[in-house]
Amino acid sequence: MKLMKRMTTLLCAAQVCLATLAGAAPLSITLPPETAVLKPNELPGYQLAQQKCSTCHSADYINFQPPGMSLAQWTAEAGKMQKVYGAPISDQDVTMIGAYLAATYGSAHTSDADVQAASNPTASQPPPAPVAKPDAMALLQNNACLSCHAIDHKVVGPAYHDVAAKYAKDPQAQTKVASSIQHGGSGKWGDIPMPPFAQLSPDDLQTLTTFILKQ
Repeated sequence: MKLMKRMTTLLCAAQVCLATLAGAAPLSITLPPETAVLKPNELPGYQLAQQKCSTCHSADYINFQPPGMSLAQWTAEAGKMQKVYGAPISDQDVTMIGAYLAATYGSAHTSDADVQAASNPTASQPPPAPVAKPDAMALLQNNACLSCHAIDHKVVGPAYHDVAAKYAKDPQAQTKVASSIQHGGSGKWGDIPMPPFAQLSPDDLQTLTTFILKQ
């Protein structure tokens, strides 16, 4: 009889605990801010790496790779990000990022002829034939903008609809939004920084800004 009473008491206590847990507020976890940064370098692949590698992983991923990797090895690593993991980078981006990583984290040097050639892949090529100006959606996809933004809802950064609403009555909207895209920054929409997109041409900036402000 005593055993039955004890079991009943334990069962009631367990039910109270479960009920308390079920009514508790969901646990909120705040992660520490990102502190790892890429090592600077004068090579153009440095800016590309800042813009495109950081959308998928921390700079610590690069710091943890084996030291002394060659140009070919780092280029293959960048290519793996493109081919296997679907990183939004072109073949030319792979070559330039690989050169930056090899000279900054590997066994290569900035002044090496093969590093310089990889960093300027179009220098020895004839000028390309004129092509149609890319549309806004192609620019958004090619520059990994849609990894952090969406048209109608917040992802990492604000929705383009919200950006358009904020600047709807601002006569300087075009200039301000274009500057934010080109130079990056933080504080306008939260603490998470937006990387700069300094490689975009004035036409590309105008195309993107016009598209965003129409949402």
